[in-house]
Amino acid sequence: MAEVRTESITYGASRLSGFLALPEGKGPFPGLVVIHEWWGRNDQIKAVTADFARAGYAALAVDLYRGTVTASFDEARKLMSGLDRARAGSDLEEAFEYLSGRPDVRKGRVGSVGSVGSVGSVGWCMGGGYSLGLALAEPKLSACVLFYGRLETDPALLKKISAPVLGFFGRDDESIPVSAVTSFEQAMKKAGRKVEVHMYAGAGHAFANPTRTDAFRPAATEDSWDKMMEFLGRTLR
Repeated sequence: MAEVRTESITYGASRLSGFLALPEGKGPFPGLVVIHEWWGRNDQIKAVTADFARAGYAALAVDLYRGTVTASFDEARKLMSGLDRARAGSDLEEAFEYLSGRPDVRKGRVGSVGSVGSVGSVGWCMGGGYSLGLALAEPKLSACVLFYGRLETDPALLKKISAPVLGFFGRDDESIPVSAVTSFEQAMKKAGRKVEVHMYAGAGHAFANPTRTDAFRPAATEDSWDKMMEFLGRTLR
């Protein structure tokens, strides 16, 4: 397995905490903003961030909770509910700008649908919604991946998105039902934006999190990872 370099960093005007994983070599590499679930930036998210580096990406795991991590459902719900969405959006913009400005991150043609750019975003659960939010806010984002995250279904708002979007969902997800995913996909197409959606039978929320033994679905996780790698290869490399 390829070696990676990882370090805890401080970046941006707000002096934010980031977990950075880089492939071996000088680059330049495509970049990824990695956005955690409602548990916070825990060891599982750091491990996935390192996996992205092994695949050739400069990956930065943000910390929207600014130091807090939990394994409690009740506390996670409170943390997510209490998160200032405007501040979180600003934190993600700073992460995007930091990665885009690194000399070892590839520069490219960005800002239009289907363009070849350098920095994308990926998130799960709460982070999936924020990945889509970053695509709505940042026209220079070149790829957006979300796993079972909060969706927007207003075509007028979705027109703001420049990045192609890839979404993964479980057909048995009670918090994000199939009808909501279908509405999102239709709204994206109505807005004239590129979208690719995959829904997995027998999978619910958090199917891609191996620490959630009740929800984890290995086959769906492997398939979604392969599809994501192919998508990122098309959009960021």
